Amino acid sequence: MDGKNVSVALDVGTTKVCTTIGFQDEDGIEILGVGSHPSYGLKKGSVVNIDKTVKSIRCSLEEAKMMAGVEDITSATIGIAGNHIYCFNSSGVVAVKNSEITQKDVDRVLEAAKAVLIPSDREVLHVIPQEFRVDSTKGVKNPIGMCGSRLEAHVHVVTGKTSLIQNILKCVEASGIKPNDIILQPIASSRSVLTAEEKDLGVVLIDIGGGTTDIAVWKGGSLIHSQIVPVGGNHFTNDLAVALKIPHNEAERVKINHGSVLAEKLNQSAHITVHGLSGTKAREVQLGEVAKVLGARAEELFVIVKNIVKDKNLSDLVTGGYIITGGGALIKDLAELGEYILEKPTKVGYPRPFGGMTTIMQNPKFSTVLGLLLESSPENMGKTYKKKNNKSASEALESGDIFGRFSDSLRNVFKEIF
Repeated sequence: MDGKNVSVALDVGTTKVCTTIGFQDEDGIEILGVGSHPSYGLKKGSVVNIDKTVKSIRCSLEEAKMMAGVEDITSATIGIAGNHIYCFNSSGVVAVKNSEITQKDVDRVLEAAKAVLIPSDREVLHVIPQEFRVDSTKGVKNPIGMCGSRLEAHVHVVTGKTSLIQNILKCVEASGIKPNDIILQPIASSRSVLTAEEKDLGVVLIDIGGGTTDIAVWKGGSLIHSQIVPVGGNHFTNDLAVALKIPHNEAERVKINHGSVLAEKLNQSAHITVHGLSGTKAREVQLGEVAKVLGARAEELFVIVKNIVKDKNLSDLVTGGYIITGGGALIKDLAELGEYILEKPTKVGYPRPFGGMTTIMQNPKFSTVLGLLLESSPENMGKTYKKKNNKSASEALESGDIFGRFSDSLRNVFKEIF
């Protein structure tokens, strides 16, 4: 097997670390191996314990390599999220040197679009084109080869806090893996869950992870807004643990096996047995009580999402409704409650099958890592996001930039303009 055609995706999440290994050929990607291990070193998407995070990554990698029968894994595409992620839209304009637009002109206008003032402790992760404008022609997706004298680009810029990104990279490198690229998790989830028609029509992807909920708004085939909300599946579990006075592990079991967010749809006389701390007696709890706790948190989350869409004036653009994915999407009746609060069609989004995907993998909790695997394929490398260099985290720390010298790119832009 040609090692150059092996792609590896690594999703380092708050509740689990998931690895997928795929083989790329002319027919597409074939999934060779999957590994999943509980994550103990992250909180709300940020590393809080390096040793535990490294151990979780190694266990996930070993499980995937054993299934795939591949030993020599040296690099991977990494997913990232967390409270430190900040995204915004920007635009840039350049004059076309020749009458025909070339790749160099596109590169220059993208550099101009990202030449905005950002804090010194942040890095640009992605510069994602939304549309180009050639002279007076709007809505151009690929301007190369077109004739014009003025090229304008509207882009979506994703930034992250340098120190927190370096912590993730340090953990990955300590596990023996070199990061090829870092991709925002809601972008990866969108890649595996959403169809081209949905992205064109206008939808909001709500990816409910363990520590955060990632939001991606698509319209006209382009990403027009993304945001990280610091509410995730762990908050549902913690609410149950506090309300029922039970340990976190027991609360997670109750949420997965008996959880619902609509108490009125349950048999009000139904009870379940829950176990408290060691040495205490088991007791009976009404299912309706569980649903009230989970429903309150779900309602809060949907109201936050609704307000974000409203504040960004995107409500009229979301004609396709809302799609919920991620491990937190599996709580019973969540889509029904979401449709009531969001007042738009809402459904649970599952990864679209590819590469011999098993029914086990066709689960919302694998949406991100499968999207990362699709994005890591050779034909996608560098297309929709800024290509990263291959410095180690320590080298990057010394140079002050892990994704290329942003200040140099700014100087180049100003040289072109003036």
